[in-house]
Amino acid sequence: MYAAHIAADDPDRPCIVMATSGTVVTYGEYEARSNQLAHLFRDRGLQRLDHYSLFMENHARFLEVCGAGERSGLYVTAINSYLTADEMAYVVDNSRSRIVVTSAAKYDVAREAVAQCPQVEQVLVVGAADAGLQLEAPFVDYSAAVAPFPTTPIDDERLGTPMLYSSGTTGQPKGILRPLPDVPPSEQLPLFDFLEKLWRYREHMVYLSPAPLYHSAPLAANALTIRVGGTCVIMERFDPEHYLQLLEQHRATHSQLVPTMFSRMLKLPRELRERYDVSSLEIAIHAAAPCPVPVKQQMIEWWGPIIHEYYGATEGLGFTACDSEEWLAHPGTVGRPLLGVLHVLDDEMNEVPTGERGTIWFEAASTFEYFDDPEKTRAALSPDGTMASVGDVGYIDDDGYLYLTDRATFMIISGGVNIYPQECENLLITHPSVADAAVFGVPDPDLGEVVKAVVQPMPDVDAGRELERELLEFCQQHLARVKCPRSIDFDDELPRLPTGKLYKRVLRDRYWGEGDSRIVG
Repeated sequence: MYAAHIAADDPDRPCIVMATSGTVVTYGEYEARSNQLAHLFRDRGLQRLDHYSLFMENHARFLEVCGAGERSGLYVTAINSYLTADEMAYVVDNSRSRIVVTSAAKYDVAREAVAQCPQVEQVLVVGAADAGLQLEAPFVDYSAAVAPFPTTPIDDERLGTPMLYSSGTTGQPKGILRPLPDVPPSEQLPLFDFLEKLWRYREHMVYLSPAPLYHSAPLAANALTIRVGGTCVIMERFDPEHYLQLLEQHRATHSQLVPTMFSRMLKLPRELRERYDVSSLEIAIHAAAPCPVPVKQQMIEWWGPIIHEYYGATEGLGFTACDSEEWLAHPGTVGRPLLGVLHVLDDEMNEVPTGERGTIWFEAASTFEYFDDPEKTRAALSPDGTMASVGDVGYIDDDGYLYLTDRATFMIISGGVNIYPQECENLLITHPSVADAAVFGVPDPDLGEVVKAVVQPMPDVDAGRELERELLEFCQQHLARVKCPRSIDFDDELPRLPTGKLYKRVLRDRYWGEGDSRIVG
């Protein structure tokens, strides 16, 4: 199925619902608007395999902007909407985007960024007229710009796809260019066929989307929902109780979350959690960061065996997955490989024994390259070019299930001992006084590095020596002493990306400054 077919048969079917504002976009409206923008792209000279960028908060127009590229053979780069102007400028310039679409809410950042991007020919600002913005070239009001164009398809429709960027937690972000077959947009990519079957996407499903749309997982999930004729309910921002309200209100059938969202819902008062009916959920998917075992156990107890987990990278190297039954039999796993051939190797590229940690490599399920950066592409490949890795560390059990332990870049070397901080982070987050936690290495003149924790306390919890002592004792009760923090600092909020990824570099720089460390994430 394809959005154009649904729009023709059932134009009033809800395609997108904004959770807070209540704005509804029907399939007829989505189809017409996507076509108008596709015509604009052709009018501005963009042809198949050209690039444009999108810099916008979760907005009712976000998915139609992506849909226009999907039907005109273009690469769309959805940019992290929390970036600074300099960071945004880097992505726009690096992606060779000729057109940028932004919103009135992001106009100030976009204006500063585009000033650094001479190749940008036009910037379309959604909501500019309503916000009373006085625009100067290359900025134009989005609605006024697309209004003259037909709502029917362009003559040369071809399949387009996102070209997204890595989060940049370990250096400058990299554009991940995936192969784009020369086919009509009614033919979806093979990966979408696979995911549609795996997670039982179907017509009239309701997908509740709590995450930022610029990230690969929610962007793909919403695009797939539209392809099968479902309804996307988009949260402007995540709030744990509001999420539960929306589940009940819209009778959502599918959703995808990150572990921090699970943790925040579990820490709601029990009477709030039990107030809402979540029985409509058929599948709840999670990924993006390792989930502490007690957190997932509690979620399965609450929601039932409907929670599915997967591990993969935007690069498309490989894909592992497991359902609730498999996970309960192998607590902590991220599943068995379903795409790509999995290997866990030591530093000399030798297979490690079952149960031993090593770097995760895949004989890639599909090809990729880092856009315009052959050196970084080569660095992600094995010496013989047959395997690829993003630097994750893990092990395989006797049944072939994969377990993640950390990123190689996060490893702490203390007195010659390798320490992976994820285990301590997973433990700390289970403490009732802890809302979030980060563990990393800090300089030590004797040991080189020692383990440090920075904790975000729960609201109304006093952060001080007493809490630090309680948390240190808690860690020592459950972990080997070498894995435990030597000290704990407290922050009102940790720099965690809305996608769930912890931005450790911000924390690390407080303690290391410009000094060298193995901790670069």
